[in-house]
Amino acid sequence: MGDEPRLPPGIGPGAPDAGSDPAGAEARGLAMVDEASRGILAGVERELPGWVVRQVSRLIEAWGSDPAIRARAEADAVDAGHRAAARVLEELRRLFSVDVEQQWATPLQIVRTAYREPTEVLAGAGVPSVRRDEFEEAALPDDRYGLAIHSLGELGDEDLAPLLLAWGIGKATVVRARRA
Repeated sequence: MGDEPRLPPGIGPGAPDAGSDPAGAEARGLAMVDEASRGILAGVERELPGWVVRQVSRLIEAWGSDPAIRARAEADAVDAGHRAAARVLEELRRLFSVDVEQQWATPLQIVRTAYREPTEVLAGAGVPSVRRDEFEEAALPDDRYGLAIHSLGELGDEDLAPLLLAWGIGKATVVRARRA
């Protein structure tokens, strides 16, 4: 019985329900959003700079660039990683600073924009755009190298992926409780 999965506090049987305990459900939802938001911020701060460097290195290597160009691009990627992290973290903090019903995006939508900085480095190194499917080209036309992530876990820590789900469940719980 010790191997059974455990649900986070406030989830499952006995948790405050929006229909019978709206205030308790709202408090639970806000706590989930707050905890997930802190985890997302910490994970993005920790993982995003390295993700940028890995993406630039991967595509520079695949392209077979001249060693001098490659060395310059990899050095530029370090700076780009720090710039991407600073920009994305600022946008996430702004998102998380407003009430859940006033938030204009999801954390993933904001983190997905981190393709911008490695794209600048790769374009500056002369790496040509990659072929992408029609949907990706229409959805993110500026993502010339197909770098936009689809899951927070792609940053390098799979434990980040469920935080987005927890954030969404918490936000939905708050909205549902407020409507009850």
